Amino acid sequence: MSDTINLLKECDAGIKMGIEAIDEVINNVKNEEFKNKLINYKNDYNFLQDEIQKMLNNLNSDGKNPNSIAKFMSKMKTSIKLIFKKTDATIADLMTDGCNMGVKSLNKYLNQYEKASDESKTLAKKLIRLMDKQEFDIRKYL
Repeated sequence: MSDTINLLKECDAGIKMGIEAIDEVINNVKNEEFKNKLINYKNDYNFLQDEIQKMLNNLNSDGKNPNSIAKFMSKMKTSIKLIFKKTDATIADLMTDGCNMGVKSLNKYLNQYEKASDESKTLAKKLIRLMDKQEFDIRKYL
């Protein structure tokens, strides 16, 4: 059961990072189609987060906040890049980097928490596919 909880917590932290990243850049996006895609992905992340939270609640556990150092570094990178070049291409670059890091981390956790329940693994894989799709969809704005 601890592998299940740990995997769900890592998914929760990853979703929170994704939502925060979108919130951080959304007001700088100029292309309406790109902006709408980010809003839709944020909605998808919120939906998955609700599913994860329900599972954690059933296991009498709380979610997890992203690592504060990773969060700080992400905000600094975003701020610095946007100061020098506030374009949709810069935002797409930041978002694709974030998606790639999220996919890499979640795959690592899937391997690390191999005794996690099938349901939690399915949710983690759903999140990975969502991040992969987001990264693919926003490449055209690079």
